[in-house]
Amino acid sequence: MIFGVTGKYCSGKDAVAEILQKKNFYHVSFSDILREELTKRKQKITRDKLIEIGNELRTKQGANVLAQLALKEIKDGENHVFTSIRNLSEVEHLTKRNDFILVNVTAPESVRLKRIIQRNREEDPKTLKELHEKESIENSADPNAQQLQRVIDMARITISNDSTLEKLTTKVDKLVKDWLYKLQDSRPDWDTYFMNIAEAVKMRCTCMSAKKGAVIVKDKQIISTGYNGTPKGIQHCNAGGCKRCTSRHLGHIKSGVYSEPCICAHSEENAIVQAAHNGTSTKDATIYTTFTPCVTCSKMIINAGIKEVVSKVIYPDDDGTQLLKDAGVTLRVLR
Repeated sequence: MIFGVTGKYCSGKDAVAEILQKKNFYHVSFSDILREELTKRKQKITRDKLIEIGNELRTKQGANVLAQLALKEIKDGENHVFTSIRNLSEVEHLTKRNDFILVNVTAPESVRLKRIIQRNREEDPKTLKELHEKESIENSADPNAQQLQRVIDMARITISNDSTLEKLTTKVDKLVKDWLYKLQDSRPDWDTYFMNIAEAVKMRCTCMSAKKGAVIVKDKQIISTGYNGTPKGIQHCNAGGCKRCTSRHLGHIKSGVYSEPCICAHSEENAIVQAAHNGTSTKDATIYTTFTPCVTCSKMIINAGIKEVVSKVIYPDDDGTQLLKDAGVTLRVLR
């Protein structure tokens, strides 16, 4: 798990990072990466210099360079917290990971200014006007510069840090607990699960003209599968068993032009026939198929007593779709 922590000046980003560190999260600061670069160049480390060097690195090496460098520091099997994320491309790069969660830490402007004054750093703003000027620098239109507000807008979670450290700790504790559960319980839903299996079944197709897979399910249990191919005992289509498909792929006939029948059976047909062959009832079952059924397969689905069809892609056969509707068979297309 990686928590990315962002937020405005003195909102409490470092406080959140410190709480996470006490929970054995490894801290990777984008600002520390920039500090190391300034140290190598023997330059004074100031906030303005950090912004300057960050903009330079993004311009020369890509806007997501700091995210790439930060990911090189992570330890396998460990939790991490990333801070000082200030560019949209950095967030976009990190969100490619399923275990990255961006958190925005907020606090009222008056509270933030009070904290700034209390920490008494030489380069810090001392008035609201100065604070606004500093923060405007962090919201550039340049894609290689700081874009703090755009980063904040990408946050999945917002934590308000307007009270005590104890209350902030309680909020962070809940955050960790909630997301550990969500990430561990990342199983696909039933539709996705069975459609993924239908996609895997499709890989067994031998038909050169159409690649389809089907899975028949009853009470959340698979009772039959099928894919496009020639009948049992006939040479596979992709080995020359179907003259029509062979002629089409050799360019002797155009798609959609009748010459002789295709002898390949569709995935839905094969799944239904296999269930019947094995003595398994398909009454009130659901069939998952990678394409919506053609009119022939729709007739078989209706007569097999299947109550629902779940598809991934719409096949250009309105007659099949209408037939299912007229027979009261539910058709759902996953998006």
